[in-house]
Parts: sequence; C-alpha cells; structure tokens
Amino acid sequence: MARPGALVLAVLLAGCSVGPDYATPAFDLPARWSDQAGRKKEPAPPQLAHWWERLKDPTLNTLIATAVDGNLDVATAKAKIREARATYRQQVGGLFPQVDFSGTATRGQNGSRVGSGGDITVGGLYTDYQAGFDASWELDLFGANRRGVEAAAYGTQSAEDELRATLLTLVGDVASNYVAARGYQARIALAERTAASQRETAALTRTKLEAGAVSAVDVANATGLAASTEANIPGLKAQLAQSIHRLGVLTGQPPSTLAGRILRGGPIPSPRAPVSKGVPADVLRNRPDVRQAERTLAQSTALIGQAEAARYPAVSLTGNINTDGSKVGDLVRGSAISWSYGPTLSVPVFTGGQLKAAVEVADAQRDQTFLAYHASILTALEDVENAAVALNQERAKAGKLAQSAAAYRDATRLARALYQNGSTSFLEVLDAERSLYSAEDSLLVSQAAIATDYVALNKALGGGWDGAMDVTTPAVVDTNTGPHFSQMQP
Repeated sequence: MARPGALVLAVLLAGCSVGPDYATPAFDLPARWSDQAGRKKEPAPPQLAHWWERLKDPTLNTLIATAVDGNLDVATAKAKIREARATYRQQVGGLFPQVDFSGTATRGQNGSRVGSGGDITVGGLYTDYQAGFDASWELDLFGANRRGVEAAAYGTQSAEDELRATLLTLVGDVASNYVAARGYQARIALAERTAASQRETAALTRTKLEAGAVSAVDVANATGLAASTEANIPGLKAQLAQSIHRLGVLTGQPPSTLAGRILRGGPIPSPRAPVSKGVPADVLRNRPDVRQAERTLAQSTALIGQAEAARYPAVSLTGNINTDGSKVGDLVRGSAISWSYGPTLSVPVFTGGQLKAAVEVADAQRDQTFLAYHASILTALEDVENAAVALNQERAKAGKLAQSAAAYRDATRLARALYQNGSTSFLEVLDAERSLYSAEDSLLVSQAAIATDYVALNKALGGGWDGAMDVTTPAVVDTNTGPHFSQMQP
C-alpha cells in the first residue's frame, strides 16, 4: 500500500505551485469621453478596421501595404515572436523526462609484466564495448517549471501584442508623413503661384515708374515682397524631401525610392466622416501596447512563483542502464547489463539569503510592470482625449481660416482695382497681397493638421493593421548548416 500512496502523493504535489496566481487588475475608468458627457445616446463602437481607407487616397493605401511588408521594425517584432515561441517550447520540454544515450568502443593492450625469474610477459590485445542510457525527471513538486512555462506563455502573447503595437505605430507614421508631404506640396504650389503674381505686380509697377506714375519705393517694395515669398520655397522643399525620405525608410527601402511617386502630386487627404470613439473601456481591448503591458505584468507575476519555488526542496528521479562486453553482440546479454534508479532530494539549507532576495527582486519587478500597465492605460486615455480635442478645434480653426482667406482674396482684388484707378496707394496692395498669402498658407497648414489629428485619433483608439501576418519566415535563411568544413571570412 505504501507504493500506491506515495504515487498518489507525488501526483497531488505535481499540481502544487507556490507564488501568487495572476488575475487581471481592475481599474476605475470613466464611463464616457469628456466630449460625450451629458449625451443619452450610447456611443457607437469605434470603426478601426482599415481606417486610413476612409481618406480615399489610393497612394496612401499602397504605401501602408508596402510598409507592412517591408518595414524593418515589423520584421524585428516578428523575430521576437519566433524567439518567444521557441522559449516557450524550451520551458515545456523541462516538464518531461530527459534521456541521454552514450556508447564507447575501446581497443587496447594490457601492460607488460616482469615475473620473479625475470621473465617478461606481454599483455594481450583487448576490445571493449560499452553502451548506456541515463534518464532524469524533476518532479516539479512546487511548480518551478510550470511557472516557467506560464511565464513563457505570457511572454509569447506579449511578443504578439508588441508586433501589433509596432504595426499600429507604423501605419500612423506612414499616414502622418504622407499627409505632411502633401501639405508641403500644396504650400510650395501656393508660394510659387503667389510669387508669380507678385512678380507681375512688380513688373506693372516698374512700367508705371517708367511712366512717372509711381516712385522707385513702390517698385522696391513690390520686388521685395515677391522675393520674400519665394524665400519660403526652399525651406518647404527641404521639409518635403525629408517626409519623402522618411516614407522610403518606413517602407523598408532607400530614402529617395518614393520621390518619383510622391512628386507626381496629389491633394491633402481630407477626412469627412466623424470618428466613432466608443467608450474608454474599449481602449483596453483595442490598444496593443496596453495589452502588451498587461501580458508583461502576467509574466512577471509567474516569475515570482518560479523564484519562490527555488526555496523549496526539489526531488528528481534518476536512473541508468549500462551494458559492457568484448563483442557487440555481448551488449544485449542479460549478464552484461546493469541498471539503477532512485530519487534524488535537494534541500536548500543555507544560501546566504540569496533565494529570498531573488523572490524580493521578482516582487519588485512585478510592481514595476504593474505600474507600467496602469501608466499605459492612463496614457492611452490621454492620447484619445488630446487627439479628439485637437481634431475638433482644428476643424473649427480651419473654418475661420477659410473665411479669412476668402475675405483677403476680395480685399486683394479690390486693392488692385483701386490702385490701377489711382484711388489708393501701392502700400494697400502690398499689405493685401501679404495678408492673402499668409491666410491661404495658414489654411493649408490647418487642412494638413486636420488630417494629422485624424490619424492621431485613430492611432490613439488602437487602429492598426489587422490583417494576417506571416511570422514563421526568418529574415536570414541559413544554408549548408549540416556537418562541413568551416571557412573563416577575412
């Protein structure tokens, strides 16, 4: 009866674990976003799938798809998933018995011997064959290995969420840089049109000077205004080039690869439909960086149990089978086979406080990941609130700037007409043209800012790439990895 009882005890202990069991923390979250306060209607859930396609820009859609396939940060995140999955398989392997085989073949000669009469006897040649199996199995009575498997499983999930977070950032960066590029193009075109018009005004003023109708001061002011407008163009072109270069790198290509495609031109993307934000609790489900922080917390909690289990006794079952013979056929004879098995008990008696300190280290690391998880939630809520306010206010600003540009357009037309009739001074024309250019340029900046804020809001809500991803193909494929003569490279 003792053996079955011991077996039952071992099975029961095999399901025992020490350390805290993980449970997802609960935090108090607002029921509504700040701009939803007082509304009785339930907020619509966020529509995050391929949100960039609502900008109706085929070039942007193509760039995002290209970036997902070629971005190097995405490839790195895929490699981390492969690493995490391999680590998990390593930890699972520790739950099973480990068996090793060894075999030897020895050919030798016994040493010479000198007899009492001085005779020398030469030893004969001999051949010896040995083979054996060694096996060991840690019973994991207090769950050290199982906690390791648990931590590795959480680590795999964290790596998968890291990939999603990388994709979310990538999609947002591609869209933001594309919007910036289109904004710079529009501002360059405006500056070139305005400068051309101002050059025409300067030429007209010079004609009037030759006729004695105006002074040289008017000509100098007209020429200076045109040159001042043209001076904005080089800076805008430099910023445009930087945006194009960033897009090239984001897609995993040399910086100038996309210059030809982008420089063909296109309008500033303009979001039309309002963005559904859902409720704050949706962020916990939709933001991959928040999910990653939560999985990291779960992993660090499991590691506390692994550190705690090291303070308890460890029991392993070990055994071996060996056989020896002068011929290969003798190895299978019963008389040549020996075996042994039995448990091995290891009890930490005195370690100078190292094991207890290791638990305290794991506890402190868990606290850090808990606080990081809480911080990620607050940061996500802040991102949404800030992006929503920025988008709403920028739209209001753009409306006023459109009115301002229209008014200055009328003022410029009237000032020119009055100047040609001699009813106003040339300074009125210059001031009107300067104000019109500033208003139209500010309107273009605001239109690009609306699109950028739209990108930021969808990114803050957790909108990223939701398509299937192949994470099994490595970035570097090795060949000729079997036995071969190695060649050192200079």
